Amino acid sequence: MDTEAQPTERDRSSRPAPGAVEGRSRFVLVSRITEGLPGGRISLALLLCLVFLLLISTFVVRPFQIPSGSMENGLRIGDRVLVNRLAYRFGAEPRRGDVVVFDGTGYFGDGDYIKRVVGVGGDHVVCCDKVGRIEVNGRSVDESGFLYPGDSPSSVSFDVEVPDGALFVLGDHRSVSSDSRNHLGSPGGGMIPVDDVLGRADWIIWPAGHATRLHRSAAYARVPAAEGAHG
Repeated sequence: MDTEAQPTERDRSSRPAPGAVEGRSRFVLVSRITEGLPGGRISLALLLCLVFLLLISTFVVRPFQIPSGSMENGLRIGDRVLVNRLAYRFGAEPRRGDVVVFDGTGYFGDGDYIKRVVGVGGDHVVCCDKVGRIEVNGRSVDESGFLYPGDSPSSVSFDVEVPDGALFVLGDHRSVSSDSRNHLGSPGGGMIPVDDVLGRADWIIWPAGHATRLHRSAAYARVPAAEGAHG
């Protein structure tokens, strides 16, 4: 005789389905978490949104407010731009013509700055050629597409070699911009380590009437690679 107890229909029906147990467990967990929060679930939802925005700002995009007129006319004082923090991850590096935000602590002063990349590692950057234009690796660059109206490419003469892993950067409003030219005698020789670049400015998002996508300038497209450069 089989002595093992056989479940009756009533026994079966009284057992909660596995999914129901899991669902109830999650409900109890959420309830316990929200019990100590003023506002309950609404506060939890707001907290999760805040954490999500913090992660986005840290690893994906970051808003940056233009603090000075050094990048006029393209970027005006008070404009807010979105900085693409993934632009130079996964092996990509800044290119000539990119507008980048970087930490200038120890090189330009305390704080973050926004400038245009004119020279990358290995480049020979000179100012100026016979008609007053900046020259990169022997090629004169026509910067009229973004240079502030009335400004010359530079009122300061320079002849520099950009070290590997560094950038030579200038503002578009050259007559008011404090940039690599003004820090040639500072630590780092006015060069910005690529590792200190926070990202590439890709969008103006405010004010709404000035919102636009920022594209890499084609002015440097014909500049040849530096001698000995790879790729």
